[in-house]
Amino acid sequence: MTNPVIDEKKLIAQEKLNNPSLLRTIWREIMHDKMALGSLILFTIIVLSAYISPLFVDQTALTRVNFLNVWKPPSLDNWVGTDDGGRDVFGQLMIGTRNSLTIGVAVTLIAGLIGLTYGLLSGYYGGATDNVMMRILEFLMVLPSLMFIIVFVTIVPNYNVFTFILIMSIFAWFGKARLIRSRALQERELDYINASKTLGTPSFKIMFFEMFPNLSSLVIVNMTLTLANNIGIETGLTFLGFGLPAGTPSLGTLIAFARNPDIIKNKWWVWLPAALLILVMMLCINYIGQAVKRASDARQRLA
Repeated sequence: MTNPVIDEKKLIAQEKLNNPSLLRTIWREIMHDKMALGSLILFTIIVLSAYISPLFVDQTALTRVNFLNVWKPPSLDNWVGTDDGGRDVFGQLMIGTRNSLTIGVAVTLIAGLIGLTYGLLSGYYGGATDNVMMRILEFLMVLPSLMFIIVFVTIVPNYNVFTFILIMSIFAWFGKARLIRSRALQERELDYINASKTLGTPSFKIMFFEMFPNLSSLVIVNMTLTLANNIGIETGLTFLGFGLPAGTPSLGTLIAFARNPDIIKNKWWVWLPAALLILVMMLCINYIGQAVKRASDARQRLA
């Protein structure tokens, strides 16, 4: 005689096997892609090195000028040489990587939250609400965001890293909102949404506890792929002199030395490691993002 409890557990286990979670699908996709797996390992090493570096790097010494140690090439004392102030480039590289990653992740999360909320509201309510919200969004998307960021960075008093993150986040959510809104419009027509409305479930719960889980794979893929873009924007703005405040280490600060032809040719150790590190991080994030996208597409086909 069969045990109904055991049979039910077997059915649940078989259902989980046939319909794995998104994270498990992503992990399986990465394990089957050597480039994505290698990128994940390398990117993890870079992130851990950047965030553990404050334990070994004297940040006070990085801001101390030593004119007796100016423009020293790589050596045992300074692994990646020194800059125009005699400061250790390797220490700046580690701290700068941490700052650039922190800003990129923070902007991605804040912009993702704003875009998700705006897109869900527009797509869920539809009709006149959607029409008004989309006209506002289309106007915002027409604005030259990069120029507005530069203007705000210039005029904002008491400018710091936190202010820079907020300014970048204000202009980074437009595309995400439009993407979420298009999927939310499709979801709102499905039976489970209509059933929840009939049962009197509050709109807030329907949007964030019923509709959002079905859009989570889309959100994760989009945020993964835009992380590299946000890091690149921060680096570019810092390179132009409109990024992090003066004295704050960043990958863009090191690459900014390359504006001088003499430094490009004769003092390559100041800017080249930072440029290569940015290139490696962008490629790693891109390969990981492509694997996440394939996993999301595969899960959507199984759903």
